[in-house]
Amino acid sequence: MATPSVHSSCSFLANKYLFSFCVFVCLNILSSLDKGFALSTHHTDVQLSSLLPASTCSPSTRGHDKKASSLKVVHRHGPCSKKSKPNQHKTITPTHTQILQQDQARVDSIHGRKGDNLRQTDVSIPAKSGSVVGSGNYIVTVGLGSPAKQLSLIFDTGSDLTWTQCKPCVVSCYKQKEPIFDPSLSKSYTNISCNSPFCSQLISATGTKPYCRNGTATCIYNIQYRDNSFSVGFFAKERLTLTSTDYFDGFLFGCGENNQGLFGGSAGLLGLGRNKISLVEQSAQKYGRFFSYCLPSTSCATGYLSFGKGGGPSNAVKFTPLSIVSGGGYLGGSFYGLDVVGINVGGCRVSIPASVFSSSRTIIDSGTMITRLPATAYSALRDAFKQGMKSYPQAEALSILDTCYDLSGSSKVSYPKIAFAFSGGLTLDLDATGIFYVASASQVCLAFAGNSDDSDVAIFGNVQQKRLQVVYDVAGGKIGFAPAGCP
Repeated sequence: MATPSVHSSCSFLANKYLFSFCVFVCLNILSSLDKGFALSTHHTDVQLSSLLPASTCSPSTRGHDKKASSLKVVHRHGPCSKKSKPNQHKTITPTHTQILQQDQARVDSIHGRKGDNLRQTDVSIPAKSGSVVGSGNYIVTVGLGSPAKQLSLIFDTGSDLTWTQCKPCVVSCYKQKEPIFDPSLSKSYTNISCNSPFCSQLISATGTKPYCRNGTATCIYNIQYRDNSFSVGFFAKERLTLTSTDYFDGFLFGCGENNQGLFGGSAGLLGLGRNKISLVEQSAQKYGRFFSYCLPSTSCATGYLSFGKGGGPSNAVKFTPLSIVSGGGYLGGSFYGLDVVGINVGGCRVSIPASVFSSSRTIIDSGTMITRLPATAYSALRDAFKQGMKSYPQAEALSILDTCYDLSGSSKVSYPKIAFAFSGGLTLDLDATGIFYVASASQVCLAFAGNSDDSDVAIFGNVQQKRLQVVYDVAGGKIGFAPAGCP
């Protein structure tokens, strides 16, 4: 019988020890998962203080493309927002419960629209966040009229019509921080006639038919929101000024003389949807249907809204195809669609049938705060996240947010990463501020909610978009994301 060689004996021992080591590592992984932890590559540490709002403004120019036309974006109720002058109206900051209730009203409005049937140069604008039509929406300041009057408008990728409150407020106007726009003082204001083809475009943009003012044949718009907010007034043309060098004569907008609702002191809305009367389409010749933004992580930071390619998207931006939202009518024509193919929690793909996302469809919306998932998908994500957060005490639910933690005893938090997988091979890791909604250190919640039914459209909300550079190449049929676009 041959004697085994030293080499074969060593190989046998090496393989034996390697197998034992692998078993040891796997057992430790399973043990750590059971305790609410995972491998460091799938968990991330974050300082709790970085999730809490600060009292001072920290403006930033990071991510701004100087070759593009940009506006500053700020949180409406944060320290970066312009303060009211003594003789101007004060607005009350809503509670977290009120914000989330307003957000649900926005979602109900979107879900209610799904079956409705009807009914190349560059520029950048700063954006701010406020609690308005829906909830944590973001604000930019633009100029309207000749001479230009500065107005703070909610920018909204889910709306098409740009409108602002106008004097003389024949019926009513809600309180806004800035003086209400007076068209009689502008040299460039003109009303749209009922016979104009522009008037008929309001049907697809607002979901309601325009009507004529008795005796004048002036086109009247009427846009209503599910939370009972509304704006009614003259459909008109005016000069819109975005930056010191970029302006648009004959910009179609709504001059509202009867307005009510939860607009948080803003002067109105800036529509960035897909309809012909949106700013994206009206500025297409100059900006090529290309815009991008970054929403700041907290109310003490600033982001931006930019128009035009400028120097082009950075190499860090990865794209996924824009999808058409089926269902037709008002919903399909306004929103930008995404194809979600999966969700990762703690580095592992959550078990969700592919049919769940394909049947519900998904839109990205700057006006919805909390991401809404099909009920089946949300339950799977929540359960996986809770498994990775076992070591932290749970806290009371907050309105629509049912998974909350008391982190007051921790200065640093280890949480499982969450990533969305989109068609085209894009996997997007969310920032910590895009995973947690922080009411206080003792009530930190998972910032996702489930739809009541798997068939309701899913919504990728603005909390999950925080700190991401989000690039809309509408002409190219794609949308891109890059990390750390702003503070």
